[in-house]
Order: sequence, then structure tokens, then C-alpha cells
Amino acid sequence: MDPFKEMELFVQVADAGSISKAAEQLGLSVSAASRHLIALETRLGVRLVQRTTRQLSLTEIGAEFYRRSKSVLADMREAEDVARDAVVKPSGVLRVTASLSFCLLHIEPLLPEFTRRYPEISLDIVAANRYLDVMENNVDVAIRTRQFEADNSLTIRRLAETRRILAASPAYLEKHGMPEVPMDLVRHKMLIYDYAVNPTELPFTRKGESITVRTRSFISTNDGQIVLKSALDDMGILVQPKYIVYDNLVRGELVPVLDHWDLPRLTMNIAFQTRRHMPAKVRLFIDALVQRFRENNYEKLWTQ
Repeated sequence: MDPFKEMELFVQVADAGSISKAAEQLGLSVSAASRHLIALETRLGVRLVQRTTRQLSLTEIGAEFYRRSKSVLADMREAEDVARDAVVKPSGVLRVTASLSFCLLHIEPLLPEFTRRYPEISLDIVAANRYLDVMENNVDVAIRTRQFEADNSLTIRRLAETRRILAASPAYLEKHGMPEVPMDLVRHKMLIYDYAVNPTELPFTRKGESITVRTRSFISTNDGQIVLKSALDDMGILVQPKYIVYDNLVRGELVPVLDHWDLPRLTMNIAFQTRRHMPAKVRLFIDALVQRFRENNYEKLWTQ
């Protein structure tokens, strides 16, 4: 077995936690898989795996070798995909899902150039504020704001971090006053996004100080665009990721509230099915989205 095949076997063993399961996935006999694993350890001169009759675990150097091997194999597969895409025109239906706000702000603006470059790819955009099951709904790319997925058949790629902020219109603040401390919020009209974690509890931090304020919702909704429109109509103080309201802040339509305090930040991620060969349409769309975020330096803007 060549070194890369040995590496692939080792990664499969580590992922499966079993030589027999790894052997089955690679179409090898258990005895052959065991021999190849021993050959890899012999060639490297280190023990990568601790074996007992009941379990299999990685040694310290094995864990480090696993991390680097997985990265090397991913790079190899990506290189193969790039070469393959050079001669095969990407085509087919690409199903993408994200919140309505993300679709409006960051997916729709991609579409004119993306569809011009890849006219054989058809896009099915599913705006959903609840996370769709990627496998059950045949989703190719999903945008999530959680870092870990219970389903290990998904690969997660970090896109950006964003602050969650409070903001209101100048007219609302002129009429009701600017909150000076977090507890002032209990006297204000709060515009709440229902799908946030504990939406009416706001855990503020500032230079080691922390306080949790329990607010009441004046308007609550399952869509961030309704929250935003209500704030623009002078109806109260919203709590939203900064990426949703950034342009409104720049234009002066909204004013930050208690901006010297921090709420827990959100990590925006791309989730997609883990596959040996990523379809060209998926890789190209992910690359376009990552490039958009990099060129606009969104994370810096949204975490200030």
C-alpha cells in the first residue's frame, strides 16, 4: 500500500474507532487493514494507535498525525476536484438554504455573477429561519450560526463571526430616551427574534463585568426582517446580529444602543455533506461565498 493509502486507512480507523469498520469502508479484509496499519507505524517508527480487546484509541502523536493527515487528504481531494472541474462543465441543481436575512443580504447578490459564469447550474434557494435537515431535504449548502453539528456526515466551514447588538431609530430614542445601563431595557419596547437562544434574556459582558437582563417583548417574530422593519418604523429596540443591521447603522437609520456592552457573538458557518468527491457546483458556490466575505472584510466590520 502506498503512503497516501496508508494515511487514508489510518484516518478511516480513527474516524470509525474500529479497524474492522474502516476495513469494510475501504473494501479490505480486517487482516489486510491491520497489516497496513502496522506497516505505517513501522515506517514512521511510532505507535499511532493503542489497541485493546475492547477499544481503540489514538496515542498523542497519533492524534497529531490524524489532524495533519486529514488536512493533507482534504487538500489532495480538492486538488483532484479542481483538475476534474477544468474539463467537466459544472451543472445541475444546487440547493442552498439560509435565513431570509442571509439570503437577501449575501446569497442573492452573488447570483448574477455566479449564474453568468456557470450557466449550467440551476439554483434552488430555500429561505428558512429554522434549520432544515441537510440530508432529508437534499440540501447542498446550508448557512448556520452554530459551530457544531450532531450529524457527523456534515462538514462545517467557518465563514465569519458577528456581534449581536441592540439598536433603535433616532426617532424612537428621542421619544423614549437612550438606555444608559442594561437594566434600563426593562422600561423599553423590545423587538425580539423568536428563534434566538433564550430571546428575552440578554447576558451582557464588559471588561470582566457581567449582567443578565430579562426583558419583555413588545413585538416578537420568527423573522429578522420583520424585526428590522419594526425598528425602522420607530417601534422599539431590536436585538439582532450586526450583519443584518450594518447598512442601516452606516446610513444613520439606526443607532447602536449600549454598544460598550457585549452580547454572546454568533459564528456563521457553511454546512455541507461530507463526501469523498465534492460536486463541482457545491465547491464553486462555497468558494464564491467565501471570496465575497474575504473581499468585503465582513468579519472586521461586524465585530467592531
